[in-house]
Amino acid sequence: MTAAQSIALFDKRPFFEKALIYGKENGILNATHLEKICRDAPKGMVQIARYFGTEFLRPELEKSRERMVNLVSLYLAQSCAGDLHQAAESLRDNSFLSRSKGGSDMLKALMVMPEDTHFALHGSTVFDDDSIPILDKWTQRSLSDYQMEFARRSTIATIVNAAIWFAQQCGMNESDLRQAGCDAHAVIRTGLLVLRSRKREMPDRLGFQKIIQNLRKSKVSAIALPKNLPEAFIPIAEKMRDSIVRNLSNTLIDKHWSDDYFWIEDLESSIENHTNALSAAWHKTTGGHTDDGALLTLFLCIAVGNPPKLLLTEAAAKTLMRKIQKSGLQTEWASDFIRTNAPHELQEGYLDLWEAFIDESESILCSDAIHADKDALALLRRECNVK
Repeated sequence: MTAAQSIALFDKRPFFEKALIYGKENGILNATHLEKICRDAPKGMVQIARYFGTEFLRPELEKSRERMVNLVSLYLAQSCAGDLHQAAESLRDNSFLSRSKGGSDMLKALMVMPEDTHFALHGSTVFDDDSIPILDKWTQRSLSDYQMEFARRSTIATIVNAAIWFAQQCGMNESDLRQAGCDAHAVIRTGLLVLRSRKREMPDRLGFQKIIQNLRKSKVSAIALPKNLPEAFIPIAEKMRDSIVRNLSNTLIDKHWSDDYFWIEDLESSIENHTNALSAAWHKTTGGHTDDGALLTLFLCIAVGNPPKLLLTEAAAKTLMRKIQKSGLQTEWASDFIRTNAPHELQEGYLDLWEAFIDESESILCSDAIHADKDALALLRRECNVK
């Protein structure tokens, strides 16, 4: 058959076996080398069986033999890039047990590589006894399985290391990221924004919002990469940069932002910011007025679904009464408004004020008696702000 007509047979033999036969056939491994391998192999089988369970059961020893062949094959194939000549020389120049240990060390190194870009899901960076059952499974996996998993975890490790680099530029370290339980992509995006803004600290939520607002004001259309960014991290940072530019076109910082970006969750600062925001919103609505008449006028408008006002003309008051007599009062609307917007330390007092007013006034305001309008208007003049 010509070369074009020949059929390539799939060789299912372990890489160690192929390297062994190649070395013997090509004069790389002689009888002395083979004899030494035959002496070392039983020792290795017992050691591996003891490590994963017991060396006193024949099935365990047989499984140990398979593990050892896989470990040696893994090390030779990976360290020699699949070159049988180099693999045979490696068997010639080194002990069989050292090649087995090399495969074991490779798997242990794989076990401590990150499996996910989320720091909260990272395990120990040191191989320990808790990882032995996982190592046991991997000693029985194929070379292709190892190579696929190694490639996957290597990509993740690069992203994680890039996040650590950006965090370090912003005053944080890996333990801080683990404690925060954040995702590496989010750290990189925020790191790019922080460094672009010429800052050197990771922001809290309010600080992050200010960074975004400032970038929008300056109409930023591109985010430059840091000049000292390690070359290995450039492709990752470029992808994150493209997503940032798209996000800057959004008008709101919503849940999408909290998923894609990282900021320091400072509980004390968050409470203070929330309180300040409430105070500002309350002050805007009340105009700084704290007298009972103005507040009751405001609450009553809300309870009938009208725009909030602090002062009513007599005509507006009469219109308000007619609406109450027709549709009634939704007192919980005003109560909810107080709970949502009033400063926390004042909420109880305002709720008491509103409830006392309703207990006294609701029957008068909602009455359809002959003189109800006159009585209701007199009530509003006395309790609310009516000019």
